Amino acid sequence: MNTAGHSEATERRGLELTPFRGLRYDPDRVGSLAAVTSPPYDVVVRPDGVHHLQSADPYNIVRLILPQAATPSARNDQAAQTLRRWLSEGVLTTDPDPGLYVYEQRDDHGMLQRGIIGALRVSDPAERVVLPHEDVMPHIVADRAALMRATSANLEPLLLTYRGDDSTTATADLVERTAEQPPLLATTTEDGFSHRLWSVTAPADLTTIQRDLARHQALIADGHHRWATYRRLRTEHPSPSPWDHGLVLLVDTARYPLRVRAIHRLLHDLPVVEAVAALDGHFRVRRLEVPLPEALEALADAACAGNAFLLAGDGAFHLVDHPDPDLLARTIPADRPTAWRTLDATVLHATLLDHVWRIPEDSPAHITYIHDTAATVAKAERDGGTAVLMHPVREEVVRDLARQGVTMPRKSTSFGPKPASGLVLRALDL
Repeated sequence: MNTAGHSEATERRGLELTPFRGLRYDPDRVGSLAAVTSPPYDVVVRPDGVHHLQSADPYNIVRLILPQAATPSARNDQAAQTLRRWLSEGVLTTDPDPGLYVYEQRDDHGMLQRGIIGALRVSDPAERVVLPHEDVMPHIVADRAALMRATSANLEPLLLTYRGDDSTTATADLVERTAEQPPLLATTTEDGFSHRLWSVTAPADLTTIQRDLARHQALIADGHHRWATYRRLRTEHPSPSPWDHGLVLLVDTARYPLRVRAIHRLLHDLPVVEAVAALDGHFRVRRLEVPLPEALEALADAACAGNAFLLAGDGAFHLVDHPDPDLLARTIPADRPTAWRTLDATVLHATLLDHVWRIPEDSPAHITYIHDTAATVAKAERDGGTAVLMHPVREEVVRDLARQGVTMPRKSTSFGPKPASGLVLRALDL
């Protein structure tokens, strides 16, 4: 997966995945493995999401990734104290040997994903080894960095993808063979996904994986803020140190294609009636008195012809499409590739948020990013705001932009399934 313009030295130094001694829950000390897992920290979207997960088990991982206290410093101190207590009590135990971990997710609808969890060398952007495709929000990077400093741990893996080829056949075969063995753990979470985890510790197998991956670069599918956090923390610690690496899940999408979904927006202080009124003369707006699945079908049809969005929050749906070309020309930067200029997320942020609705995208008080479609609509209807529902971008568009070094507007895509948090952690002070 070479990129034009690489030096030979850079191409030779691709993905460097290192074994580590994983921290895992002792199944005899918790109610169930499913009860201590969580979605990634930024996908806990239900109104009572944190409370629900905390109630599932006193040792749920959400107490580490989203600690609850009055101030940020108190939250981080609480997470650090909780982690130390769980380690001293044996709730979390350290695997005896360093290894890489094969991780499998499967549902009842034919989705099967397998990948490799390890500690990846944190590379510089100029090396073009790990390709971001979205911008990040500085306050979230600062928040995640403070939590990692306090806990001295990578609490959940971010999701990276690479495109396997003939050079990675040995690794692909190794993953398949490993998945035929009895797993270290197996559980089914409340979303219906089954999860299995194996440890790979044989030196020959580790060498095979490391050799194959060293020829490749990866796309960040989920975890831009955590990758930016890894990079920040690496600069704070003299090398070599454990902070030179960060916990990742690497998935070969040539074997296991991911699903790509949209991330929706909830505009807190903008009622739907005002949002629609501001679009007059700029976009076509059609009111749809239909259930959510039919409204999403209408959005998909409209997205085939150009930029399209669904607004919700007043009990109906409003299909927004056919933007005024002159408005787009005035509001979208002209110095970017056409594929970027025509993205729905670009039009949403540069035209709608910045120009039409004048909503600051960096302010959590004004805008929230939510993965779950129904939850976004429900929260908008309950709070009197506007839900902006997006149509997903194809993976090949994302990868092509990333290869060009062009970042998409933040929170443009949601790749999945995402790894469950709580199955394996990485302590940096072992």
